[in-house]
Amino acid sequence: MYPDNNMPNTCGDACGTMPECAPLAVPYVPFQQTNPKRYSQQDALNNGTLFPGLNLPFRVKPDAAKVMGGALAELQALEFVLVELGLYLDTHQGDAEAFELYKQYAAMEKEAREKYEAMNGPVTQMATANAKTWAAWLSEPWPWNYQEGGMK
Repeated sequence: MYPDNNMPNTCGDACGTMPECAPLAVPYVPFQQTNPKRYSQQDALNNGTLFPGLNLPFRVKPDAAKVMGGALAELQALEFVLVELGLYLDTHQGDAEAFELYKQYAAMEKEAREKYEAMNGPVTQMATANAKTWAAWLSEPWPWNYQEGGMK
């Protein structure tokens, strides 16, 4: 017989009440080798990682280019790859090839952002500092106003 709450005092494997006894997650982080294979920037964005060895798909992933439109999806993919390479370089700072790739992607992102902002307005509030008025930041269309095949 259990105490008054009808629950056992100790938890066995894979049973118990939350949160004391129930395992919530068993984390696994793959070890990343130096100079690993890399996805293209759009595939990286679609897979949620630049590195195929870290690709652990847990959900259905949208095709970002179809959701946001070509130029904005390209810019987001470049920014995503820069974040991924930056995280990789945090743990592999001696990988000169990855650092050169980071610099190449940084230049590509800068060019793509400047081109996008020239055509569509600022992407971030900080970019508004280069505009003539704050209204440039508030003008439509916002990125979420796009639908597949054009504007709403």
